[in-house]
Amino acid sequence: MDNINQLINKIKQCTLCSADLPFKPNPVIQISPFAKILIIGQAPGLLAHQISTPFKDKSGERLRLWLGVSEQQFYDETQFAIMPMAFCYPGKNKQNSGDAPPPKICQQTWHQLLMKQLTQVRLTIVIGQYAAKQYVDEFTNLTNAIEKNTETNKDMVLLPHPSGRNNIWLAKNKWFETKTLPIIRQRIKDILSN
Repeated sequence: MDNINQLINKIKQCTLCSADLPFKPNPVIQISPFAKILIIGQAPGLLAHQISTPFKDKSGERLRLWLGVSEQQFYDETQFAIMPMAFCYPGKNKQNSGDAPPPKICQQTWHQLLMKQLTQVRLTIVIGQYAAKQYVDEFTNLTNAIEKNTETNKDMVLLPHPSGRNNIWLAKNKWFETKTLPIIRQRIKDILSN
């Protein structure tokens, strides 16, 4: 597919997993062929689904703080592309209070086509275990992958999901905020200033 606008229109009309969703499909993405940073997250939350804007919630506030960027920078599609593992809100997980896992068909159908269009990306930010399992070589667990990749991989960094559900992980892994986030913020600052 040559035209990114045609591709985005096809994604916005996608109904591949509609039978498994709690609401009518509403793909939520932010894509531009000029984006310098690509964020691959889990799936839109309920609020993102309702307002058709990714990370427009408490998780997004924390994510922007972690990245050291303003809301204006974050929602500038020429700076940040946001491509979740699944584009629609998957509903609640029946086993706990979190969201259900993202349906794999989204990533399998659309990611490669989108990535071919994102030729200006200089940094990919992988958020959470679902994205890490797909995009991190030799993935064992998120903690090890975050520590290893931040220092060794200049093109990709990993983050835990910024939801409040990860407060226990953050408390146990203080190095993430003191050591890892400054490295990530500096990389982002360098990219956005060029």
